[in-house]
Amino acid sequence: MNVHSDPDPRAPASAALRERVAAEAVRWIGTPYCHQARRRGVGCDCLGLIAGVWEAVFELPVTLQRTERRDWAAHTDGEPLLEGLGAHLIGLQVAEASAGDVLALRWRTRWPASHLAVLMADDTIIHAYEGGRVVRSNLRPWASHVAAAFRFPSSPDVTR
Repeated sequence: MNVHSDPDPRAPASAALRERVAAEAVRWIGTPYCHQARRRGVGCDCLGLIAGVWEAVFELPVTLQRTERRDWAAHTDGEPLLEGLGAHLIGLQVAEASAGDVLALRWRTRWPASHLAVLMADDTIIHAYEGGRVVRSNLRPWASHVAAAFRFPSSPDVTR
């Protein structure tokens, strides 16, 4: 075993890194909602929030696939958001999600997941709310909408 090898970038984030993710998400609270934006304090949507947290935590840019249509989830097949997240984050069982993990939510049962939030330790989520801003909400009303959970990797895979 080589004790000096680089850590596996696809290894799940440590508790300390998940705490950094959660703390960074808190810093975004109050950022106005703006479709396809991702600038803390200026504007973001839910995907922009996750991308902005990534960039702050890893100090590296990330490219996440976007769509022009706000109502894209009602007009698409498959799970493009979940597939896109899987290229950068590590999928896990929803029951395993903890503070600092990302939750993907469905607005309607048969629609693809189309909303993202950061799970917090007190059973709240931080998410960008269309028509509003980044807010902290109780998870309870959203729990039945959770489609998947993801964890940040221990380090970004810069080869993608």
